[in-house]
Amino acid sequence: MAARLREHYTKVVFPALLEEFKYKNPMMVPRLEKIVINMGVGEAAQDAKKIDSALAELTAISGQKPISTRAKTSIAGFKLRENQVVGCKVTLRADHMYEFLDRLVNIALPRVRDFRGIPGKSFDGRGNYAMGLKEQIVFPEINYDKVETIRGMDIIFVTTAKTDAEAKALLKGFQMPFAN
Repeated sequence: MAARLREHYTKVVFPALLEEFKYKNPMMVPRLEKIVINMGVGEAAQDAKKIDSALAELTAISGQKPISTRAKTSIAGFKLRENQVVGCKVTLRADHMYEFLDRLVNIALPRVRDFRGIPGKSFDGRGNYAMGLKEQIVFPEINYDKVETIRGMDIIFVTTAKTDAEAKALLKGFQMPFAN
């Protein structure tokens, strides 16, 4: 599966981007560098067991073992202490990245309720794209009956593109369903 999208990049997306943006050097053509999936678990501050289910779900979704993220500072209003576990994240590269992108575009996003495409304005100005999912149950790896709480996640696509237009063209080449 992973080889399918990598092959699609080299045979279809790469030549299309080379033609569209008229690059003089093939190394200037943008490519997908990594995908970072972040899941915030604020309830873990009070109940440490909540992070275990989030770690297990993120492992199932990504196919890689995530790391837990910790609070940098103490915030009294949120009953949060410094160095307390507040979430988990995983960074996908190479084959894991292409496999996850394939499952996201072809399986998970079509399962989102009332899905009309992902917003096309969530670029950061440097060619990276961030999107959020409201529930982790859109992934087929998650067993709906075993889910304790519905949690959202942030998915960040890091590319080598210099501008947002180049990054959007790259992601469109991977059939990302942009709304606008």
